[in-house]
Parts: sequence; structure tokens; C-alpha cells
Amino acid sequence: MNLTVPLRCACPTKNQTAAGFKFLLSYLINWNDDISTIADTFENGVTEESINEANELSADDTIFPFTTLLVPFKAEPKIKPKTPGSLPPAAPPTPADEPVTDNKPSPMKWVGIGIGAGLFVLLLTGFLVWFLLCRRRRTRYHSEPVAVSEVKNVLVMGGKDSDEYDSKKQAGSYGNNYSYTSVSSEGARYAMDSLILYKFEELQKATGFFREENRIQGSVYRGVINGDDAAIKKTKGDVTNEINILKQLNHSNVIRLSGFCKHDGNTYLAYEYVENGSLSNWLHNKHNLGWKQRAQIAYQIADGLNYLHNDANPPYIHKDLKSSNILLDGNWRAKIANFGVARSLAHTNIQEEEDEEAGGMQLTRHVVGTKGYMAPEYLESGVITPKMDVFAFGVIILELLSGKEAATMSTLDNGKMGGDELLSESVKVVLEGENVREKLVGFIDPSLKKEYPLDLAFSMAQLAMECVSPDTNARPSMLKVFTQLSKILSSSLDWDPSV
Repeated sequence: MNLTVPLRCACPTKNQTAAGFKFLLSYLINWNDDISTIADTFENGVTEESINEANELSADDTIFPFTTLLVPFKAEPKIKPKTPGSLPPAAPPTPADEPVTDNKPSPMKWVGIGIGAGLFVLLLTGFLVWFLLCRRRRTRYHSEPVAVSEVKNVLVMGGKDSDEYDSKKQAGSYGNNYSYTSVSSEGARYAMDSLILYKFEELQKATGFFREENRIQGSVYRGVINGDDAAIKKTKGDVTNEINILKQLNHSNVIRLSGFCKHDGNTYLAYEYVENGSLSNWLHNKHNLGWKQRAQIAYQIADGLNYLHNDANPPYIHKDLKSSNILLDGNWRAKIANFGVARSLAHTNIQEEEDEEAGGMQLTRHVVGTKGYMAPEYLESGVITPKMDVFAFGVIILELLSGKEAATMSTLDNGKMGGDELLSESVKVVLEGENVREKLVGFIDPSLKKEYPLDLAFSMAQLAMECVSPDTNARPSMLKVFTQLSKILSSSLDWDPSV
């Protein structure tokens, strides 16, 4: 059984840090609690004023049982010891007319004891989880969002080539233990926050000085940082767009960026390490993903895209979705990666100079993408909408079904190479006309060895064909796609190949 414990997790604000507060405790309010009694419960600088300020409360506000408050501490949380010799208040006398029965405890008493014990375990578990998270986050640098007009450079720990910085500002804001280098933030909306700002020497040590045996692919290296595996990518040019986007995203099916470093004109991005590499490699080279794995991966990608389109703040369009940008971790969980050309639906922080916006429709003259995945309206007219991600996802579904690449060179009858054969077009031939069953069986990846539910494969192929429709209005939203795939996955998990 899995026990999910929701926690209100936060770190001290800039003002709280300046006032000396180092920890925020999530406190579960009990009956008869008020701000005064809560403040008196703890040591280490806890006052009524600090609790009210941390929770934006006034002296007249009412607090309610079984909700949480943030309690700020200047040192590790500590409960005040009880006064020696104090006794609990006496229990109220039993009314004279109350009938006295035997001494056996009533069933309701045991229910009350069970509920109390459960609440105590829940509170203790929440406190331990919060404490571990805060200790881990103490190494991170947090700041409020800063507009570009107010800051030209972002201060970053690291680098022996660091620029000189005013010593008073170093001592006042960051201490005396670090040197600093600047990262250009032209074109970025916010300064970097909630990310670890690595020293270059840390990344050298993590990757064994970027040894060849630690190279994953291209300029991406495997490393170990503080005991955790990481993928460290060396990049050139301006990567503030990807950094600014990934620092705002938090979803299990979106790759996590833990931090970055600037050194000698290069930017090093540290991502979570995903053991099993790209989906493209497993589909087109290894060919050993089963049906249930493929259904699960399709569902998880849809979950991540639905989050980007509808739940992220602001929402985003990925713009470069393809199977090589889907990574699989050790549990085969899909992670959407590579947000280098992604853009906000709000279109306020990463709009290119040559782009236009008309009636809510975004247009660009700078069309970039991968053959086979680009929606026709984007390829032909530069139209940017969330439906371009839906189109690319439809192609990925077809890859999962067929094991084929998004675009391949066709072979003519005379043996010569013809034009490009696109999966987005070939599915129409499979699902339209006669003998659909036979054509679908021929379309499915032969490495599955017919160990798949044909009716569910047909449903998934139909969904993919809707996604790759040339008409944007005919394509479903990612929410509808996600809902449909959740049904397909549920049925796939119940499917018994032996029957």
C-alpha cells in the first residue's frame, strides 16, 4: 500500500533570510491551537509576528484545525521542553447520574486512539520529509524573479575565470567563500532561481574531467553529483530560453534540470540522468519493447504534453517533439526533453524579433524542425499553435505502433530511391478502404510477434490518424488525447496475452 502525504513545502524568502530565518516548518494545526500557543511551542526565534508574516496573516485572522502553517526558525526546529513537575489538567468529574458499567474500554475509545495515533504518524512523517527536503535545498540559491531591465548579468558560483565583483556585495549577499562569473541574460525574462549554480570544478570532478568513457552521446556526459547520477550537456550559444523554461516546470514526464555552469564561453547544463536513453533508439535499433510498455510510454508522453499545454504556468509549446527527444529512465518512465526551441503560449518572454502575432495566432519566418514531425501549417506558413505538438505526438504513436521511423526514403520499382515516405501519410492507407485488419497487422511492428491486442492497436492507430490530420481543427486537444490513451492503457494492462 502506498501512503501519499501532501506537504506544504517552502523555503525562506529573501526578507526572511535577511532576518536570520533558515528553516520553514509545515505545522499541522490542532484543535485549540492559536498563533500564540504555536509560537510558545517552539524555540529558536519563533514569534507570533514571524508566523503571521510567513503566512501573510493579520492578528484578527482565524486559523482552522487540520490545515497547515509555515513556522519560521533561525536554527534547526526545536520544541520547548515542558516545565518540570507540571501535571496535566485533571479530568472533569464523572456526573453522578452516569451509570457505571464494567472497566472494559468502549469500542469508540479504541477508534479514538487509532485516529490519534494515525494523525501523529502522519505529522511525524511530514516533518521528517520536510526537514530532509529543506536540508537538501540549503545548497540552492533562491531569489525572487528579476526583470531583465533590472539586471544585465546573473551571478553564478564557479570558474577560475570569474569576473571581479564588488567585495561588499559578495560579503553581504553571498558570503566570502565563492568566486563569481556572469552569464548573459539578454533575451531572458527572469534571473535564474531554484537552480543549483555549479562551479566548473564540480562538474569536472563529477565527470572524471569529461573522460571519453563517460560520454553518453555527442557533448553529453554522465556524472555523479553529491551521490546522484546526472547527465551534463556542454553547449555553446545562448541557452537562457531552455533554462528559463525548465526551471518553471515540475512534472514526472518532463526532464528535470538541476542546475548549470558557465565556463570559457560554454554553458554546462546538468539534467537528471535517464538510464535507458532515447525512445528512438529502442524503437528503431533494439526492437524489444512490449505492447504494455509502448502503451505506457504513449500515455506518459501525453501526460507530459497535457501538463505543458494546460497546467504549466505559463503554458508552453514544445515545437520539437520527436522520439529522439523522449528519454526513458530506469523504470521506463518517459521524459520529454530538449526545450531549446520551446515557447510560451503567453508569447511574452521568448518572442523572436522576426515573429508576428495576429489574433492569438503565432507566426514565424524561422521554421526549424525534423522531417516527418512538422505539422503542415507550420512547415508551409510558420503557424505556431499547440496543435503542432499534437501532430508530432501522433507521429510518435505511429512509431510506437510500427517501429518505423517518421520519414524514410521510398524505393521505386526500378530499385532507385524515390521521395520521402512519411508515417503521417502512410497511416491513412492502412485505416482507409478495405482489408483494414490485414493492413493493420502488416503495419504493426513485427518485433511484437503478434503479442498485442489488435482492437487496442486499432484504437491507438485511429487516435494517431486524428492527431496527424492536415486540418488543425480536426486534431484533438492534448487533454482529449490523454483521456483516450488513459482508457487504452487501462485496457492494455488488463489484457492477457495467453487468452
